[in-house]
Amino acid sequence: MSFLDARLWPLILKEIRQILKNKQIIFLLLFPPTVQLLVFGLALNPDVNNLSLGVVDYSNSASSRDFVATLVANDAFNLATYQSREADLAQQVRQGKISTGLVIPADFDRQIAAGKAVDVQVLIDGVDANTAGIASGYIKQIINRYSQSLQAPQLTLPVQTAVSFLYNPGLLSSWFFVPGVIGVVITLTGSLVSSSTVIREKDVGTLEQLLMTPAAGWEILMAKIAPLFVLLMGDVLLASAIGRLVFNLPFRGSYWLFLALSGIYVFVCIGIGILLATVSKNQQQVILTSFFFNVPLIQLSGAIAPIESMPAFFRALSFFDPLRHYVTIARALILKGVGIGPLLPEIAALLIFAILLLAISIHQFRAQLH
Repeated sequence: MSFLDARLWPLILKEIRQILKNKQIIFLLLFPPTVQLLVFGLALNPDVNNLSLGVVDYSNSASSRDFVATLVANDAFNLATYQSREADLAQQVRQGKISTGLVIPADFDRQIAAGKAVDVQVLIDGVDANTAGIASGYIKQIINRYSQSLQAPQLTLPVQTAVSFLYNPGLLSSWFFVPGVIGVVITLTGSLVSSSTVIREKDVGTLEQLLMTPAAGWEILMAKIAPLFVLLMGDVLLASAIGRLVFNLPFRGSYWLFLALSGIYVFVCIGIGILLATVSKNQQQVILTSFFFNVPLIQLSGAIAPIESMPAFFRALSFFDPLRHYVTIARALILKGVGIGPLLPEIAALLIFAILLLAISIHQFRAQLH
């Protein structure tokens, strides 16, 4: 019996026709991945610019004005106000009108002319700890460069450093976030689409009709998995194309290896989706359950926030997150261009997750067929 005459092929064709007729699934496959990748890739940016700066300049000299001009020369700080008293400046910070305050002492010009170190006071709104830390780092860097420009040895560091940024020389935040967001998009789309196609059989009552056919349980499930895999790999191609064309990701590694390992992760997502469908009674419940399940996966994956910043317990828990391993693979292939050798632990983890999730979901699905 040829493949075209087998029972599996008509079931696959049936699934393809149902998917193509279902506008909701087509929408889930095309619109959310594109929008999510663009929004997350453009919006997730840890860089902080245009911080509002207030100044109290007791020196009121050419040197102090030059110093302030150095601080606002780039986009890091935006001069918002000059105040005459330090108390007024502190009040501006307290009220949230400015994020950073600078107090220049009266002897600033004399100390600079004498080649001596000068203490300037910086007030930073620390409510947003991330922004406060970045603002502090900006000011230290700018002051250090200003001190070096004065050619005053007393104001410069005795040890000079030469720093080279590897793999992302432009320090583009999108290069860090977009590979992770590709994994997030595949996770959300894969689990939602695969669970929706299975749960729809329950809603319209066609699951009972399938039980009356001579097809075996594995054939029914394989007919669902095969079209889903092809369609979700199309989402991988779409996401990687957006990453390349919109965010200019370098893709230094083998693109075919990236597609192959993405295929393994697609099976993981299909397994998650089918498992969610088997424990849900209707489409509304499966959507709510998927968000309850997917949010921890995303939070622990390192796609959005670095795993190193998490508490030790959650760092250990993240090893049981398949998305973490896929994000590691995506960043290593796209940005670092590594081969398959260094990725073997992550590949093994993805294979284990794919086998376990598919085995459990197939068992649950077959249990519903009896």
